[in-house]
Amino acid sequence: MPRLNLPRDILDFATVLSEAGQQVYVVGGAVRDALLGRRVSDYDVATDARPERVIELYRRVIPMGIKHGTVTVLWKGRSIETTTFRSEGGYSDGRRPDAVSFGVGIEEDLARRDFTINAMAWDPIAGRLVDPEGGREDLKAGLVRAVGVPAERFAEDGLRILRALRFATQLGFTIEAGTLAALAAARERIIPVSAERLRDELSKILLAPRPSTGLRLMEETGLIDLVLPELARCRGVEQKGLHRFDVLDHLLAALDFSEARLELRLAALLHDTGKPEAKAFGEDGIPTFHRHEEYSARIAENLLRRLRYPNELVDRVCHLVRQHMFHYEENWSDAAVRRFLARVGQGAMGDLLSLRLADSSAQVGVAADPRGLDTLRRRMEDFVAKEAALGIKDLAIGGNDLAALGFPRGPVMGRILAELLEAVLDDPELNEKERLADIARRIKGKHGLSE
Repeated sequence: MPRLNLPRDILDFATVLSEAGQQVYVVGGAVRDALLGRRVSDYDVATDARPERVIELYRRVIPMGIKHGTVTVLWKGRSIETTTFRSEGGYSDGRRPDAVSFGVGIEEDLARRDFTINAMAWDPIAGRLVDPEGGREDLKAGLVRAVGVPAERFAEDGLRILRALRFATQLGFTIEAGTLAALAAARERIIPVSAERLRDELSKILLAPRPSTGLRLMEETGLIDLVLPELARCRGVEQKGLHRFDVLDHLLAALDFSEARLELRLAALLHDTGKPEAKAFGEDGIPTFHRHEEYSARIAENLLRRLRYPNELVDRVCHLVRQHMFHYEENWSDAAVRRFLARVGQGAMGDLLSLRLADSSAQVGVAADPRGLDTLRRRMEDFVAKEAALGIKDLAIGGNDLAALGFPRGPVMGRILAELLEAVLDDPELNEKERLADIARRIKGKHGLSE
């Protein structure tokens, strides 16, 4: 018999319900992960106590979800979702039950859950596992299996389709054949699911140890055409030169090679999505993809905004995608490195090099030697350490200074400041107020600039 070692505060929480004559079980992902030896941070509880009774027993309770029998208890620094045993009926919105019924037991409550590995409960008082759906055996076998009739589970909530892929990806499991077939057949149930819910599941897939597993399952089941059509269009787009894979397989390989941070995983997945649109053929018949990074950045922005990713994250990912095509050579001058750093930005410097390493590794499917970019990294870090002027804000002269010297504000001043930055990137010693003022006067006279 397995044994879960629960934290003291969770045991204390359960004791309050138990001493009040109520049944109490830890349920869901906490049981699954504990049995797998994985770290558990969040605990959900199921009980025969009605929400009103739970509110009586605990001092700090958030009643959100009370209609469906759920309240959140604030207990010793934790937020514990506490739900009354229930059965459910009708899912007209493809997400929440139209009606819930209380007064059932723990086994009936577990029967309404999505997958067997999530349909286990642990009695912290008696120290026993309740497993009516065979979840423990599926854990041992590495299977994601729907509870009961798979088609019914997916009809209840379309997001379960993507959740199945997510659990298989995170845990390194296989989706049971009947569940996979039902998932593929029900794939259009994903269409009404909100963008935010899709985004959250996709992000969890992308942060898994081998995220390509989930994307390949999406392609296998036809889900990719509905959720990420921009990626589906990359299948069969062959490349040139050192590339061993078509564009989609290259993107999935880059995804696996990239660091497990969301912005990098998204950039790796999307960095070449513009190649189908940019594809052309030279006179030799070899495909070319000129300016594909610009197409890819635009596609990435549209996709990420459709999935309601935060604006700041969208901007960072699109910047990395737009800048990923660079070819560093040892003979780059210091001015060239400063210009590159100015274009990329100090904050994105490390991420861009990481993306480039993943991109290079994904050409043939073998980890590239990171030392190939070490020289560029050191040179950029050296300029950052020396506080080199890399943007207009770093110039020794600003808009107010130029205005005081009689320069008109507006587009003219913007052009002058841009040219001053170019001069300083070429020669950092020019970044002195008087010298820049003299250069600004010459620029204005040379071009006859006026507002």
